[in-house]
Amino acid sequence: MHIPVKNNVSWVGKIDWELQKFHGDEYSTTKGSTYNSYLIREEKNVLIDSVWKPYAKEFVENLKAEIPLEKIDFIIANHGEVDHSGALSELIRHIPNVPVYCTENAVKSLTGQYHEKWNFHTVKTGDSIDIGNGKKLVFVEMKMLHWPDSMATYMTGDNILFSNDAFGQHYASNSLFNDLVDKGELFEECLKYYANILTPFSALVDKKIQEVLSLKLPIDIIAPSHGVIWRDNPIQIVQKYIEWCKDYQEDQITILYDTMWEGTRHMAEAIASGIRDSGCTSTVKVFNISKSDKNDLITEVFKAKHILVGSPTIGKGITHATAGLLEMIEGLRFRNKKAASFGCYGWSGEAVAKLNKLLTASGFELVNDGLKALWEPDGTTIDQCKAFGKSVINP
Repeated sequence: MHIPVKNNVSWVGKIDWELQKFHGDEYSTTKGSTYNSYLIREEKNVLIDSVWKPYAKEFVENLKAEIPLEKIDFIIANHGEVDHSGALSELIRHIPNVPVYCTENAVKSLTGQYHEKWNFHTVKTGDSIDIGNGKKLVFVEMKMLHWPDSMATYMTGDNILFSNDAFGQHYASNSLFNDLVDKGELFEECLKYYANILTPFSALVDKKIQEVLSLKLPIDIIAPSHGVIWRDNPIQIVQKYIEWCKDYQEDQITILYDTMWEGTRHMAEAIASGIRDSGCTSTVKVFNISKSDKNDLITEVFKAKHILVGSPTIGKGITHATAGLLEMIEGLRFRNKKAASFGCYGWSGEAVAKLNKLLTASGFELVNDGLKALWEPDGTTIDQCKAFGKSVINP
């Protein structure tokens, strides 16, 4: 299947309606995804990226229906991760001498994963290839967005930026273009994608976007490697990235908790009530960590100005669901956010101190020492929780 993108450029990728997990079990993709590969047919025929390995044979067979494989003049590998490069081994088996253009780091990642020697041609920012009819492909390195080997490819004449992972989202759609899909769903998935994958690289995102904008290249289409293609006002997603990469927060307080026998849940709900009763107009959201999608929780942390994290004490520590989420949070390196901790205990009560240590290590500013409740909260403790909620807003 191919879908026209513009003039002699077609989408030849794969829509994965069934995908529910990505990066192993690290990222939830409840709306599926796409693996976007693009075929350019000018005087030179160029394939940009491929699809995930489980669909390699299907991809090659579909590509054969579009063009005799031997007429592909070269392949652009914008990124070596297997969801983009997984079909290359199968394809190159049919055309073993085809040149593969990629960054020097991509040679390392591709050979490290496939253990094959392909006809690599390394490129760096500013290098270009003439594809005929007055058009060129210009390469821009995108190091750590989100791998060291990443790059983008710009097509002159048609003014298309093949942006790889930047500006994408895990969102399966038969329509494939941003003006043909539900805008609310689209931007929810874009925000989730940024929060969970690109947050640690926000400073680099800002620098790279400013570098690309300084080139004053006309951009009519942004064609990422996952999700929809931006053809209607494509710069709108660039503007969102500029907003998201600057220590982003909304007027939101996110309360996250896990619980064993409901005590910590009662604390969380009382804290939320205290915030409401204080007259605070911020959006307050409360989530049970062990019953919520972890990537959705990360997105809610990304949006928050304050996070409150609660766990009962278990084995002198915290619950494994809370520990797992905080491990993810530490790796994402959120900035410009405040935090506080709370939890129930029966004997020793180490959870709050453990939470404080983990939150501090993750870069959050603690607003207080936290709140511990012995056994099941009674009326007095519930009142303390409400006061705690107010104090977080007005320390």
